[in-house]
Amino acid sequence: MGYITDRKRAAGLGSAKAGTEHHWAMTVTSVALAVLTPLFLLSFGSILGASYEAVQTHYAHPYHALVAALFLGVGCIHFKNGVRVLIEDYVHGLAREAAIIAMTCVSYALFAVALFALARLAL
Repeated sequence: MGYITDRKRAAGLGSAKAGTEHHWAMTVTSVALAVLTPLFLLSFGSILGASYEAVQTHYAHPYHALVAALFLGVGCIHFKNGVRVLIEDYVHGLAREAAIIAMTCVSYALFAVALFALARLAL
């Protein structure tokens, strides 16, 4: 039995092309969510249970609408990246590609619907 180096043992197991970029994206969105979550909860919590007209008035203010939009956008991006990692780890073959495409479409659709609802509410 010959000596096998770490490089030879890792050959054929895939490349490490985007691992750093993905880790950096997840770290940035995590920090952004750590800041945006309390801001969103304070903004949303203060109007929770109010009438529709009061909520419209509340979200007509640019600060509250911007915090909600940023929270929803960063949250959807973080969700998309996290689910992609789960799918890559546990699903194989053609189902992996189909699941990644489906979850990417779902996350962008969720963000679009949330922004549309927020725009209808704020304007």
